[in-house]
Amino acid sequence: MNNPTLKVTKGSGEKVAFDAGKLGAALKRSGAHPNEISEIIRQVESMMYDGISTKKIYQIAYRILRKKSHHAAGRYRLKKAIMELGPTGYPFEKFVGRLFESDGYQVRVGLLVQGKCVQHEVDVVAIKPGEQVMVECKFHSDSRRKSDLKVALYIQSRFVDLKTAWELSNGNETQYRGMVVCNTRFSDDAMQFAKCAGLGLVSWDYPAGNSLKDWIDRSGYHPITSLHSLKKREKQELLEEGIVLCRELQSRQDFLHKMGFGERQLSAVLKEARSLVAAQEGL
Repeated sequence: MNNPTLKVTKGSGEKVAFDAGKLGAALKRSGAHPNEISEIIRQVESMMYDGISTKKIYQIAYRILRKKSHHAAGRYRLKKAIMELGPTGYPFEKFVGRLFESDGYQVRVGLLVQGKCVQHEVDVVAIKPGEQVMVECKFHSDSRRKSDLKVALYIQSRFVDLKTAWELSNGNETQYRGMVVCNTRFSDDAMQFAKCAGLGLVSWDYPAGNSLKDWIDRSGYHPITSLHSLKKREKQELLEEGIVLCRELQSRQDFLHKMGFGERQLSAVLKEARSLVAAQEGL
């Protein structure tokens, strides 16, 4: 499935041979049918040229997939959808909080918490019986930017201060954990330090089997930014209202009407949202 004579340009500027297998794997993860995958790859290859950017390939494939399947298209563009949970990063914090809720945690977002030494701003505190997690959310608008060792060191020191205060207040029966959730990736030394120190790390594709994309697939909690039936301005307005999940739109039709949505547009948005949610739930 490779075409060694055709070069594509990665985001870093590096030119590599086009690998249709990688495109096929991404389409498969989105839930596209095998016949759809073969047809999309065929159409993409017919429109390619030497030096084409991987971003352009992604856009072409998404445009074709969108015509075939709303739910698969929403899943395929998930990485871009996560990047749109900005620019402030607060919607990303709320989204991470929702992911913890999907795993049965009670969640509070955007807290001031007193440590043993100083007070800390904590993005997410997630609690289960016998477990409490301090979560720092690192949102980068540039997909090439990594959270480095300094981030891991800083978050671990904050967690140690909070853990000491929590243990003094609540005793040692609760298991306390620190975690960093990043929408891009971590540097190698950040991952090495975190593994040694016991700091949890979750990024777009780390750790294997439990990454951010795995977590989203497991939960079925897709962000509203996955929906192509919403304009960028509309997505931002919904995020500012605190609506971050596709599954929340059904119960917030009042706000959609307030935004000026007509019945036809409202129907299209809700249909796409239901399609994405239902596909994840296997309905």
